[in-house]
Amino acid sequence: MSKEYAWIQETADYLRKQGFRLPEIGIVTGSGLGGLTKLIHNPMTIPFARIPHFPALTTEGHQGKLVFGELNGKSVLVMQGRYHFYEGFTLQQIGFPIRIFRELGIKTLILTNACGAINSTFEPGDLMVLTDHLNVVGQNPLIGENVEELGPRFPDAGEIYSKSLIEAAFSAAESLQICLRKGVYAWWSGPSYETPAEIRMLRCLGADAVGMSTVPEALVASHMGMKVLAIACLTNMATGIREAKLTHEEVLTVAAQAEEKYLRLIPTILNQI
Repeated sequence: MSKEYAWIQETADYLRKQGFRLPEIGIVTGSGLGGLTKLIHNPMTIPFARIPHFPALTTEGHQGKLVFGELNGKSVLVMQGRYHFYEGFTLQQIGFPIRIFRELGIKTLILTNACGAINSTFEPGDLMVLTDHLNVVGQNPLIGENVEELGPRFPDAGEIYSKSLIEAAFSAAESLQICLRKGVYAWWSGPSYETPAEIRMLRCLGADAVGMSTVPEALVASHMGMKVLAIACLTNMATGIREAKLTHEEVLTVAAQAEEKYLRLIPTILNQI
């Protein structure tokens, strides 16, 4: 047994002993979007610091907790906060919680994030469903020894983001009269924001938005056969599109303003899964 798989089993066993049993759906919340946990019935919460092999978080707006409970009749496990490549975490560390989700039995994963809009028809505060991504970082969490119990050595990447879940998201948005965009997301390493030239490059490559998370988790989930839905909160226009400097405070402010949409949309999506 590999060291990674032994750690996965050890962490999953610990969570089961705490009562985290048989979750159906995993959810990862992005910057400023952790309020979803307030809707969970009979929540059980464990800080990352108490979970074996989970390092502490360092990014403002990410609380660093696992919350287990019921949301709209579904058993959910919510990761309140996430790890980022720019913090110095390895991609294996970033993907580790997703490995735990699958070991606990989760087959459906919903990822959220806060990111910048490249498509000039979008507006700050809009939500966008990811239909595909561009990995411009050039790194992959699957590099290294492959654990056959987790997934194949060369996984297909033709449909990382589930078409059926995307349809469910748009159906839910329509019923709630929420404007939901769709597009291609470019993964940027950070922590510096992109230059105007880099944004022009990403636009030429077909990106509609750019952010510093999500793609590593989506790759790990897809590797293990999980169905993935990713919804981005467009907190700002990317560098050079409008005359304004970008700040993390702006990201958190707009994410908080858009959170109300998430709090209505995600529970409604659960009804359709």
